[in-house]
Amino acid sequence: MKIFLADVQATLDLGIKLGQTLTPGSVILLEGDLGAGKTTLVQGIGQGLGITESIVSPTFTLINEYTQGRIPLYHLDLYRLEAREVAALNLESYWEASEIEPGIVAIEWAQRMPYQPDIYLRLRLTNGDNGNRQAEIIPLHCNINELFG
Repeated sequence: MKIFLADVQATLDLGIKLGQTLTPGSVILLEGDLGAGKTTLVQGIGQGLGITESIVSPTFTLINEYTQGRIPLYHLDLYRLEAREVAALNLESYWEASEIEPGIVAIEWAQRMPYQPDIYLRLRLTNGDNGNRQAEIIPLHCNINELFG
C-alpha cells in the first residue's frame, strides 16, 4: 500500500493514526533516507498513544522508552550500528516483551537488522518534490485493513 504524504503534518497524521490503532506487540520497521520523516512518523505515533513527552531520535542512545501513553512506545535507531552490533542488542526482547511491558516497537534504519520478527509492518518513506513524501506500507503476517479500511 502506498500513501502520498503532502507535508510534514500528513506524516504526523499517519503516525497518529498508527498510534491510535496499533495494539501491544506491534512492530514497525522504518526505512528511508536521512530526512525522509522516520522520526516525524514516530512522533505522530507517540501523539496517537497520548505521550506528551518530547520524542526525539535515539541515534546516540539507540533506544528510547516512553511508557506514559495508552501503551508503551519503544523507539530504536540503528543508524550508527553494523549488523553484528545490532544482533548483540537482543532486539527480540522488545517484540516478544520477555523483559518489558508489551507495547509498540518502532525501529528506524531497520534494514540494518540481521533478523526480523515474525509479524511486522515495514514502512518505507521516500522524499518527493516540494516537501512531500510517500509512505509504502508492507505488512508481514498482519492485517492493516483496520487502519485504512
